[in-house]
Amino acid sequence: MTAAPTSSPSSESIQSPAREISSIAVPVSLEMVIQLLLTFVNQVIVGTLGAVAVAAVGLTGSLSFLFFITLGALGSGTSILVARRAGASDPLGVNHTLTVALVFSGVVAGVLTVPIVLGASSLLRLAGAAPEVTATATPYMQVAMLSFVPGILGWILSGALRSLGHARTPLIATTIAVLVEVVAAYGLVFGTGPLPQLGVVGAAWALVISNVLKVVLLAYQVYGPRCLARLTLPRPGTRRGIIGPLVNVSAPLAFTEFAWSLGGFLYAAVFARVGTEALAASQIVGTLEGIFIVGSFGLMSAATVLIGRSLGAGDAQGARTWLRRITHAGLITGVGFGVLFGLSALVVPGLFPKVGAEVHHIALVGILLGAVIQVVKVRNMIVGGGVLPGAGDGKGVIIGDVVGAFIVGLPLAIWLGLYTPLGVWGVFLARALEEIVKVCVFEWRRRRIDWEKLALEQRGKEPAPAH
Repeated sequence: MTAAPTSSPSSESIQSPAREISSIAVPVSLEMVIQLLLTFVNQVIVGTLGAVAVAAVGLTGSLSFLFFITLGALGSGTSILVARRAGASDPLGVNHTLTVALVFSGVVAGVLTVPIVLGASSLLRLAGAAPEVTATATPYMQVAMLSFVPGILGWILSGALRSLGHARTPLIATTIAVLVEVVAAYGLVFGTGPLPQLGVVGAAWALVISNVLKVVLLAYQVYGPRCLARLTLPRPGTRRGIIGPLVNVSAPLAFTEFAWSLGGFLYAAVFARVGTEALAASQIVGTLEGIFIVGSFGLMSAATVLIGRSLGAGDAQGARTWLRRITHAGLITGVGFGVLFGLSALVVPGLFPKVGAEVHHIALVGILLGAVIQVVKVRNMIVGGGVLPGAGDGKGVIIGDVVGAFIVGLPLAIWLGLYTPLGVWGVFLARALEEIVKVCVFEWRRRRIDWEKLALEQRGKEPAPAH
């Protein structure tokens, strides 16, 4: 069997720095915005059922996201390895790498799905939510986790497509899947037309439908008429040579993503112990914040790509120049989207009319505080998610995440939220202080980077031979 041809990114024409940054950042950011808009629309649909429904879906999302984002690091690892094989003009290596990644991640996700579905009630009770919230969240989570395998496979295929020069394809597939999910969620929650009325669980089935559709669309783009790759397993003796590097590349990313998502879940647990209204409000704030923060998300990818290119060319000054340009862009987008995030507080009562005045009030203050701190979050995202990993300082990223969340943020949230009169306001304040601590740690590590040494190390490196 002949190897499928692979598409490598076309040589780029000379562009202005702003255009070069946006050509990478905009498609990634748009895809993330669309995904989070979907989550928000689903919250609005479920919000018509009351605060308990919103709290249940939000708590489940915080817990299930922990598993999705951790295993999703395999998508980033696959993207890196596929890019190396494509850059080495090794189509057979692309086929083998992508096939092994899909099989490995599918098996791992499938094995994890069974105990998570069976133990959903116990996992949710650990968060300390009110009994009525746990009772509503359990069947929702059991159905929603059926999307785990197709969701992870979709991340793997999306990463491969970007590495093969088709960055817009995942965006198109995500857009189609989002539109289908919104329609399905509305129909299944309320029982529109021939669809059954399933309430909150209907939104979970819509999530499953969306993820299955997305992975089918992506697989068609990779293995269909465009024939970007073929499903071919390497010989048994060489498979470890692919799984090993895949795990080695993905493991540090997985740890960072796990720590971040675990922190989000633990914050949700603290909000749950403050009260159902606090939990519901925090989920509304978190979803809205996510929509505006990911407007800057693509800058993280731009930092990785553009700084990495400069280092690979042995151009230390170029790396520093791109760092300055991208962080300046982050300042602009952080302020701009932060203002929009603050203004979004005005529409919360209209979008969530049945959650109650107390939830509206808590969400208003949470949104305003988050809007003020958004520029700091964007800086952390660029430096902690793009610059430090690109410079090989995974240790600095871990230090910032662990110190910020687990030494400062969460202990303060527990103390201020549960043992002082501040209550829910103390939890929001603790989250803001976490970001300030992280920006200090990340800046300290950034200043330690020896760009000249890195450029000398990277210059002239050749891709590893295919297994």
